[in-house]
Amino acid sequence: MFKGGIANLMKQARQMQDRMQKIQEEMAARRVEASAGGGMVTASANGQGEILSVKIEKQVVDPNDVEMLEDLVRAACNEAARKGREMMAEEMKKVTGGISIPGMM
Repeated sequence: MFKGGIANLMKQARQMQDRMQKIQEEMAARRVEASAGGGMVTASANGQGEILSVKIEKQVVDPNDVEMLEDLVRAACNEAARKGREMMAEEMKKVTGGISIPGMM
């Protein structure tokens, strides 16, 4: 009886790991967007928090104020990456029942 319980537990753990791996793969294909400066800079990221693209409106490009543009790009990228990681964490919670598993998010 005890041996069967361990085998069943191991099977469930493998199934959960497989589902989590599938979610990670799906999240790599999903996109989120964030913008800064009233939409002047927009960044998109995937569910793994990787920045996929950055779009900058021409009117925000001022050679005399590069620092402002840098701040807007950084803000948009950070927010897009945060949204991507948050999306991943929410999907993982569905699989784990809210339990945080180190190294999986």
